[in-house]
Parts: sequence; structure tokens; C-alpha cells
Amino acid sequence: MATLRSLATKYSSLDEEEIEWLELLTLDLRLLADLALGDVVLWVPTSDENYLAIAHSRPAGSVTLFYRDVIGDLLRADWRELVDEAMTSTNPIVSTSPAWYEENPMRLAAFSVSRTDAEGEVHGPFAVITVHTSVADTQPASRIGAAFREVAADLLGMIQKGMFPVPGSSRGGEQGAPRAADGLVRINLDGVATFASPNTQTTFSALGFRDEIEGENFSEVVADVVKGQFDTNESLPLIAQGKIAKRTEIDTNGHTITLRSIPVFRDGARVGGIVLTRDVTELRQQAQELITKDATIREIHHRVKNNLQTVASLLRVQARRARSEEAKQVLGQAMRRVAAIAVVHDTLSAGLSQIVDFDKVFDRVIGLAAEVASLHNTTVHPHKEGEFGELPSEYATPLALALTEIVTNAVEHGLAGREGEVFVTARRTDEQLTVEVVDTGTGLPGGTVGDGLGTQIVRTLIEGELGGSITWGPEPGGGTRVSIQVPLHWISTQTREIPRVTV
Repeated sequence: MATLRSLATKYSSLDEEEIEWLELLTLDLRLLADLALGDVVLWVPTSDENYLAIAHSRPAGSVTLFYRDVIGDLLRADWRELVDEAMTSTNPIVSTSPAWYEENPMRLAAFSVSRTDAEGEVHGPFAVITVHTSVADTQPASRIGAAFREVAADLLGMIQKGMFPVPGSSRGGEQGAPRAADGLVRINLDGVATFASPNTQTTFSALGFRDEIEGENFSEVVADVVKGQFDTNESLPLIAQGKIAKRTEIDTNGHTITLRSIPVFRDGARVGGIVLTRDVTELRQQAQELITKDATIREIHHRVKNNLQTVASLLRVQARRARSEEAKQVLGQAMRRVAAIAVVHDTLSAGLSQIVDFDKVFDRVIGLAAEVASLHNTTVHPHKEGEFGELPSEYATPLALALTEIVTNAVEHGLAGREGEVFVTARRTDEQLTVEVVDTGTGLPGGTVGDGLGTQIVRTLIEGELGGSITWGPEPGGGTRVSIQVPLHWISTQTREIPRVTV
């Protein structure tokens, strides 16, 4: 799907600062739609003197007038005059007669978009917001609807003056950010709540505040519910009075409440503010559960790694005490296989997801090959080209084990008792991971690969578990070439990353 940036870059002449401003604005487009009780569309002028829709939000508490998004559509000809007028004005432009879209009549209003730079200078207008509401909508007649529409008018007026959004402030796109329907309080210049939505009243009743919020100093209301706490945010009074654009959370009486404040300006002077509220107790509990589960999984990987390393150590000790060379060799191979699996679990225990940076894993696998070389009076020079990238854990383990077998086999048999090189090349596309392992050893006995246990293990891992393919062949000039192909599109459909939590 086309993004705001890609559409604006391709079809308009907006500069980088203007595009970044619009990206910030779209984070609050849902809030504007909820408050305006209608669809909100963001338009930019195109290079061929038309207008293109680059963002569209529907209201949460009203019926949408658009069956599908209009993102990527050009402006209708019958709306053109209104939008053109808005581009040259800092006042709202409202249609005097119903506008039409697919036989649906609507009220149409247009507002220009300007921005303010770091020095406080206003630039624009360079875009237009249109608000589409039903002519049959009776919500504005209600007290809540009227309050929402008045707040929307304030914010749209600030957008025209380049005063909203406020760069660096908390935004509606953040996790757990409240929407207008979650709870809204209007604050006057003295900090007194002139309107509190029913959901806000319910939220604060759950916190222990039983009186009416309206008519009270909202900063004092918030102070009342958090009294007794010694780690209260110092900016909380300013947020509760709507003096700064910021978001915070309060934890009290077993509840977690998000407060987001937006100062309201008219004619360059602050006239009050709005505070959006939301009870995010359940959301934070779910986030905490995910964090706990993630920590548990990491601890499991850590313990599995420790247990595997213990097993590998026991096998190493047993191999040293074995009397026959065959027993030593078999135990040594088992030790390296267990150690290769332990490397993957060690990597997983250090991360926040079940995705492995396989290049780090492979660097440690090469270390196992060096250990094999020292046991066979061999000097090996490993070389790696390309990148494996990140792989899901259930595929990193078999691939690590398979490469351990292949590389150690090249050292143990192809380069035994001599000096040589092992080249590992990884090539990755969206569809496939290709790995080639080439050694400068003696080559395959008889020119064909054997059917020993190591070969069977590698085939099972690559073909059975990874759904890939593997071939062995002679390398011109001596040595062996092993080629592996793993289909990544198959991996992506069979795996699921554990959700990452941001708090």
C-alpha cells in the first residue's frame, strides 16, 4: 500500500520539512475524525495542478460516508472550488449546499495546513484537510457532540495557523494513546473543567473520585486521586491544566490511566486546553504478561544452553578417556553437534524475540571447526562472504547443525593433516537463502558423497526440516563444493515472531 511519503514525493512538490509535518499530523488524524464526527481527508496539491488524497481517517463514533478509502484518489471536480479557496485562506471554508459522493449528501468543510519552523516562522498553506459529515447527523445537537465539534474547530484552527501538531509532543499513534471516545476534558484558562465526557467521569470514579469533574479544577482532581504517592510526575499539574502538549500515565487504586494534554490557542494566545483520558489497565497488564513470558522464554533458552554445554563437556571428557580412536571420534562428533545447538540457544537467551542473527551464530560455528583442525594437526583458514541475516529460531538450529557438520567434515577429512582454506558464501534474496561451502582439500573419495551418519543428518536437516536442497560435488582444481538452498518464502509462512512489547 502506498504511504503518505511515497505519494507526496511522487506526485507533489512538497519539501522534506512539509512532508515530515504531514506525517506528524496524520498521527492525530483519527482524533480529528472522532472530534469532528465525520471523515477527515488530507489532500496535497499535485504537479499537474490537481489535489491528491494522501491520508484518510474515519470517525469512531459516527457512520463513515466513504465505503472505501480515498487515499490515492484525485479531488472531485465539484469539490475543487472549495479546496482552492481553502489553500489561500486561514479561515475555514464551508460549503453552502450539500456536497455529494456516490449519491450520499454531506456537509463539506475545508481547512488549510501550515507549519511552524524552529524559529517560530509560519510556512504555508501547503495542504488541505477536508471534513465530511452527514447532513442527517443529529449528534452535534447533543451536549457531547457539540463539545466534540467545538474542540475539533479549535484544533483545525490551530492547524491552519501552523500551531498543531506540536513537534516533539506525545502523539495519537503511540501505544495506548487515548481517543476522543475514551474520555475528554475541556479545560479553561484557569484550569477548571468546563466539560467532562461520561467515560472520563466513569474512569475517575473507578479511581475513587465520586464528585462531578465539571466545575472543578482538573489539576486538583488529578492530585486527589494520586495523593499519597511519592513518585508522581512533576509535569502532571501542567498536563492536567492543559498547559503543555504531553502524555503521561498515573497508577493508583489498581488502575493505570493515560492522560494526554493539548493546549488550545486562538489568535496566538492560549485559551485553555483539552485532556484526553483512557483506562489502559488491561493493556498494561497484557504488556506485563508478555514481558514476563518473554523473560521466562529467555530463561528457558539460557538453562537449555547451560544443560547442552554440560552435556558437551561430559562428551568431551568421555572422548578423552576412550581407548579406541573410533570411540573418540564418535564422541567428539556428538560433542560438536550438541555444542552447535547450544550456540543457537545462547543467542536466543540474549534477545527479546525468537529471531536469530545467524551471522553471529555462524561465527561461533567456525570456532568449532578450528577445534577440529587442532585435533587433526590441520591448519585451516576460514573465509566468509555475504550475510545470512536474521532467521527464526526453529530454522536457525537445523541450519547451524548442518553447517557444523559440513564445515567440520571439510576440516576433518578434506584437509586432514595439511593446511588449507574453507570458503563459505551466503547469498540471500526475498525468496531464497543460498549457502556454498568450498574447501581446498583432497575432494570426495571416488568423486561421490558417502552415505555415512553425518551425510544422513545433513540431508535430514536441510531437506526435511528446512524444506531445502543440498548437493555435493568436486571443485575444479581440487576440493569439494557443497551447495545449500533454503526457501525463505516457506519459512515466512511457517513461523511467527513473538510480539515485541514497548512500554
